[in-house]
Amino acid sequence: MARLTAPLAMMAGAALLLAGCATAPDAGGESSASEYCARMVTNSGGLEDRSFNQSSWEGLQQASAQYDIDVNAIVSTSETDLAPNVAQAVDTGCQFILTVGWELADATIAEAEANPDVHFAIVDEQVDGANIKPIVFDTAQAAFLAGYLAAGVTQTGIVATFGGGNQPPVTLFMDGFVDGVAEYNTAHGTSVRALGWDKDAQDGTFTGDFEDIAKGKSFTQGFIDQGADVILPVAGQVGEGAAAAASENTGVSIIWVDNDGYETLPAEFRPLVLTSVLKNMEDAVVKIVGDDIAGDFDNAPFVGTLENGGVEIAPFHDRASLVSPELAAEVDGIRQGIIDGDIVVSSPSTPE
Repeated sequence: MARLTAPLAMMAGAALLLAGCATAPDAGGESSASEYCARMVTNSGGLEDRSFNQSSWEGLQQASAQYDIDVNAIVSTSETDLAPNVAQAVDTGCQFILTVGWELADATIAEAEANPDVHFAIVDEQVDGANIKPIVFDTAQAAFLAGYLAAGVTQTGIVATFGGGNQPPVTLFMDGFVDGVAEYNTAHGTSVRALGWDKDAQDGTFTGDFEDIAKGKSFTQGFIDQGADVILPVAGQVGEGAAAAASENTGVSIIWVDNDGYETLPAEFRPLVLTSVLKNMEDAVVKIVGDDIAGDFDNAPFVGTLENGGVEIAPFHDRASLVSPELAAEVDGIRQGIIDGDIVVSSPSTPE
């Protein structure tokens, strides 16, 4: 899937909010792009998290370039920043506020209720509000492909996954991944094991945060010691620790999430990336901002799927030699089966 990436250099100075935005229009009114501004509030993972903050910001930057609008980001560094930062974004007078992650749900709801003329969107969380548009992704569909792929390339017969926290946007990946492994076993009569997640119990291995790289390395080494040679971390920056552990153990691959880890991870880790489970946040943000500028904002959730291109898996890059043409063709067939509805990928966390 093609992906546009804004230069990271454009992020310089984005952490501080600039003043001078226009006054919000009346509810339902249409504003010209020249009068329009938008602000984004990150969760505590920060702007350059190689995950959904970074991808959402790149989408807002693309909207700025496409529509010639003023955008900026307010960076949260701790949980205590979250509610004040959303309030600060509203105080700019901008018409559109983008918040990122479940941590910001309560603050987004509160500010939306207090400011009905301001339009909000929130990434990776499904909340109700007349002026809040959820941006969510059925990542289980793409993770199913990744799990099938992992089961097809493992040399040890053991793969693994772990999360940053037991939350629906995280466990959705994990559900899809283990189901993809199970599908491969059914198709091939194999018994590949997936460590780190029990879908029936909805419980598994979690680091408890999305920032501590050392935890990611320790947890991943534990899985490697149990024989796992393909690891899916669903933990933001913590996943970089998984890559570090993989780099110290021959024959171990990782699967990245949210964006293409081959493009965003430090160069020494990129050859370890088998694929990535992608959320196309950039295009979603651009479309929603464009609709808002045109006066077409609504609160119906945007749900990214394989069918609409909202989720996908990335190319195999340097790990392509591990993927036989036959396995690649099977993955392509499963993708089409999910799109056609012949294969149903389900999870308790599936967005609606």
